[in-house]
Amino acid sequence: MLSADHISKSAPLSPAATGATGASAAGTARTLYDVTIEVPEGARSGLLGPAGAGKTTLSAILGLCEHPDSGVVRVAGTDVAALSPAGRREWRGAIARVDTTYVLHPERTAAGNVAAPLERAGFDAPARRRRVAELIDLIGLNRGAAWRPAELTEGQRRRVALARALALRPSVLITDGLTDDLPAEQSGAVLAALDRAWAELGVTVLVATTDAGVVRRFCDHVSVLSGGRLLESGSMLELLADQNSYTARSVLPAVGHAEDLAGFDAVADVVLVGHATVGSLLPDAGARFGVELATLGGGLTRIGDTPVARFRLGVTGEQATAAVRWIGERGGYVSELDPVDTRLPGVHDLLAEGARELAGTAA
Repeated sequence: MLSADHISKSAPLSPAATGATGASAAGTARTLYDVTIEVPEGARSGLLGPAGAGKTTLSAILGLCEHPDSGVVRVAGTDVAALSPAGRREWRGAIARVDTTYVLHPERTAAGNVAAPLERAGFDAPARRRRVAELIDLIGLNRGAAWRPAELTEGQRRRVALARALALRPSVLITDGLTDDLPAEQSGAVLAALDRAWAELGVTVLVATTDAGVVRRFCDHVSVLSGGRLLESGSMLELLADQNSYTARSVLPAVGHAEDLAGFDAVADVVLVGHATVGSLLPDAGARFGVELATLGGGLTRIGDTPVARFRLGVTGEQATAAVRWIGERGGYVSELDPVDTRLPGVHDLLAEGARELAGTAA
């Protein structure tokens, strides 16, 4: 549906930053380096990375708000740069983008702000009222429809901006930082509105965020950026199968570091996905092989609606190794560990290391 092929982009530096690392003689610095990603049609995708990773620049390019220095953006297989201005405007209408720089009309109510693009598009009053009512309900703001922006919380204002972006029925919705710096309850309400937009309107959603919790709760597909470079991209469950992936380190429960593992016959990190696997696989392994399984770290979480567990297991018994391998054969994702050294680098260290490795390769 939406893709970026070999996208690179530079941005001008302020005079104070012109001498910074990565700056060119012309006072620019690279913000994206040869990034290729695809946003699957109908997906709830995430762009995950720390501040300065290039998420905002990439989301603006994908939203047809900025031009890349090189590379191709395709919408439904069409290279939008090759289109006439009229053709480009048509595709831009199919993609809505909302970030934290949104501006609401202060004199209008929440419903009036949502109606604004419908008025500009020439919808008659009955059609506007119907569409506004649908969207106000979708964002969960029925009681606040007549309130002005100053009377709303920041989270409610962002939901109004979201509803306004959906007014003309785009097929793709891109958000950038829309849950940033919000209390947990308000952030959850924004995610609930995004989820309803995806489920009820059939819109493809791309969420750019620094928060791995947003990706864990909402996304089924993710691309990880650091230092303007793409580190990995794929479906959430595929990436979780590799416990060394950036995604797994970001969204799964941490297993910590156990100092003394000498008493165990086998040690493994295990990821379990789905109700049946999480609930029964470990007890079944213990009973089948006559071993004891001790949970040394980790815990339970949810990826969207799917329960997921990550545990560090210490296994005792003659068939400890066989039990661990059986768990892997029955659907668990298993990484057998050396009991002498089970330390794992943190996700921020991994992101920085991955960006450095890609920079070295490019050089």
